[in-house]
Amino acid sequence: MMRVMTAHGGAMHVARNRRTYTAKSGEQRVYESVLVRRTYRDGARVRHETLANLSALPADAVAAIEATLKGERLVPAGQAVQITAAAPHGHVAAVHAAAVKLGLPALLGPAGRPRDLALALIISRVVQPGSKLSTLTWWADVTLGTDLGVAGATADDIYAAMDWLEHRQDAIEAGLARRHLAPHANPAKMALFDLSSSWLEGRHCPLAARGYSRDGKKGKLQIEYGLLTDPEGRPVAVRVFPGNTGDPGAFTAIADVVRKKFGLAQMVMVGDRGMITSARIQAMNQLDDGTARPDADTYEWITALRAPAIRKLMADDGPLQLSLFDEQDLAEITSDDFPGERLIACRNPVLAADRARTREDLLAATEKLLAPLIARVRAGRLQGAGEIGVEVGKAITTYKTAKHFAVTITDHSLNIERRQDRIDAEATLDGFYVLRTPVPAGELDVAAVVTAYKNLKYVERDFRHIKSDDLDLRPVFHRLEERVKAHVLICMLACYLTWHLRRAWAPLTYTDQDPPARDTPVTPARRSAAAQAKASYQHDPAGQPYHSFRGLLEHLATLTRNQVRYAGTQVTVAMLAEPTSTQRHAFELLGTPIPLTLK
Repeated sequence: MMRVMTAHGGAMHVARNRRTYTAKSGEQRVYESVLVRRTYRDGARVRHETLANLSALPADAVAAIEATLKGERLVPAGQAVQITAAAPHGHVAAVHAAAVKLGLPALLGPAGRPRDLALALIISRVVQPGSKLSTLTWWADVTLGTDLGVAGATADDIYAAMDWLEHRQDAIEAGLARRHLAPHANPAKMALFDLSSSWLEGRHCPLAARGYSRDGKKGKLQIEYGLLTDPEGRPVAVRVFPGNTGDPGAFTAIADVVRKKFGLAQMVMVGDRGMITSARIQAMNQLDDGTARPDADTYEWITALRAPAIRKLMADDGPLQLSLFDEQDLAEITSDDFPGERLIACRNPVLAADRARTREDLLAATEKLLAPLIARVRAGRLQGAGEIGVEVGKAITTYKTAKHFAVTITDHSLNIERRQDRIDAEATLDGFYVLRTPVPAGELDVAAVVTAYKNLKYVERDFRHIKSDDLDLRPVFHRLEERVKAHVLICMLACYLTWHLRRAWAPLTYTDQDPPARDTPVTPARRSAAAQAKASYQHDPAGQPYHSFRGLLEHLATLTRNQVRYAGTQVTVAMLAEPTSTQRHAFELLGTPIPLTLK
């Protein structure tokens, strides 16, 4: 209870009196009384009058009375502050911080509005991939638009920034090449290259053409684009080609870029089978007049042989025999067909079993499609060699197994049998691949050659991130050639950012941080016990959940920047929401504090 005393004139305040009492047991006890007192002057003396005893009140009630006596204006808790606006901030702040740490703004070009727009497009492609028009709308909803000064941009501003970026492509990629392909950063002098494709919507782009679709989009015009990376898969350069460009032509183009625009005289180029052909190798190491380049300016390579060449190495007691793999899964051989080159033959039993199983499944699926046709012919419901042939052709090409079946058609009969000799001949190659390189063994041993070739998986991973997992490059809606190239360049630079973000955030995601070493580079990769535990338990030892990369960005988006207005004022103050432990950890892994603004 609060006890009110007789009052005199004077200022009131809250006073806290403490006294110590020692009990008979020797224990010291501290007592505190909280009083409302009035101080007044009695002649020459200052006196204190106790007006109320607040000792029995809750601490927050005492604090409120004390604040009131000090002249502070108290309002109900729900009316103390007002949040006038809130915008998602954590995701764009994290990606922007990573971009700045990587020096991406300076790499893009001189400071100015075009660079701000280009940087915003790259960050947006990582955080919220979408069309350029949807990105414009999204900028107004997050702090990225305000902080980079692009919230009021128009579609024409976007296209102008894309044109500016496309003109800067050579300079940007040359900067990345100095970082990751130059000898000081890349002692092996090695680069990986592969080609992919994506379809376009529309028919008026000069690059649009019909070709082999790696997306399985039949009937669509497409573009091809080749990605050049360092040995760890960091994107360094990208080139866009017409949709009917073959692998060898793209390889020649990127080799010229590396030599002429990046100024790298000696490199080991790693490419998939069919890309680095004998003709391309010869052309790559010739001057424009057809003469051979000097040794100091020649390129070496690592690639794989196609199936016919492997079959030839096996035929007639050739250098590639099964006995080589009785106790090992790789062996170095030589052949007169490849003078001055090393051939590394590998056999992966797991891959062999998988291909045998897949082949049998496809053959069985084809026979299942053919069975109703055979029944219709026997019942007389399907007649005529031409009509029967059309139906058989549709079925037998569905799973691309026509070469494994012998088909006999008359006007009234249909006989289909497996060509077991061809099936057996193909099966002899199951699990085999042969690598080809002129790099001396003193510079690159057998295991290192295999590892370098298998590192092409990093380029394939980058393509997955660019096309579907993270950056959603496809389909392409731009019509002008330079806009298509700018769009692909934006996705490549976003992939460069994503590469570093995924690595930095590995402790928060399902990424395998320490995959176990393999006995030989041919054996299949395995996940570590820690990665399996991540997938099984889905939270870390502290109880925090693991995320996918995209899920982590979505969680970071819940960290908002709020505009707060206090009661009785018209001034707003920017304040961040209280970060979660995961959000704090994400910024710690980037080596930066959580910023209130991006600039």
